[in-house]
Amino acid sequence: MKAIVFNLSAWMILPFMDAIAKFLSTDLSFFQVTWARYFFTVVLVLPFMFIFVRESIRGSKNIKLQIYRGLALFSANICFFYSISVISMAKALTLAFIAPLITTALSPKFLNEKVGIRRWSAVLVGFLGCLVVIRPGFLNFNLASIAALGTGCSYGVYLVITRSLHSTDPPFLTLLLTGVVGLSIGSFFVPMVWEPPSVIQWLWMCLMGLFACLGHIFLIISLKHSDASKLAPFGYFEILPNIILGYYFFGDFPDIWTFIGLSIIITSGIYVFKRELIVNK
Repeated sequence: MKAIVFNLSAWMILPFMDAIAKFLSTDLSFFQVTWARYFFTVVLVLPFMFIFVRESIRGSKNIKLQIYRGLALFSANICFFYSISVISMAKALTLAFIAPLITTALSPKFLNEKVGIRRWSAVLVGFLGCLVVIRPGFLNFNLASIAALGTGCSYGVYLVITRSLHSTDPPFLTLLLTGVVGLSIGSFFVPMVWEPPSVIQWLWMCLMGLFACLGHIFLIISLKHSDASKLAPFGYFEILPNIILGYYFFGDFPDIWTFIGLSIIITSGIYVFKRELIVNK
């Protein structure tokens, strides 16, 4: 029960980070907003580790995978923050929900896991759900929708790498190194798009980093009390606060096709997780 409470709390908190990012993107570059997310994450996580989990501060046993993981999450954040600066948060998140299906598709090659015909069929059905949401040929298939799909693909790679790192490095060290990788890349490019933020914008960016930290810390705590496979379906709960925040602050509400596509993607994703539980017994 404790694992579920922490996991659901994380999925309630992270949409607030997305809402702030969308708000800031009206005046600042989405790339600068992404940089701020990583900057304040590192600033907040490092003191937390020194105070509460000092034993986690040591060298990584697999620094190459940590860098790849950080690159994957940075790509996912860049794609997602760009997509929500153009389209609604709900639509972007719905398309990003293909991540577990991407993970399933990559598992045979990178994790040496067997994926049977049933799970491959679920992956195909999930992709069809994405087509229902974007309806190519009926609507303008814009770059933001492609970026949202890119979010799911990058996050799927991130999940594959995270599985590989699960048994080698402490979770808080992984969280910190992921932030450092994103901050390093972002700091290299952000001067090209930099706009001096106001004091209020700095405060919003700090709050965004705080939500990111809390969300991921709660996820880590939940994983200490239960297996990732058992908690994975609760990730779809994120769509509820996402829809509420999008409607309340930006006047965005998903259309019927987004809900249909979302239902298809979630159903196929949950089926994949159930099959993994059965196969791994």
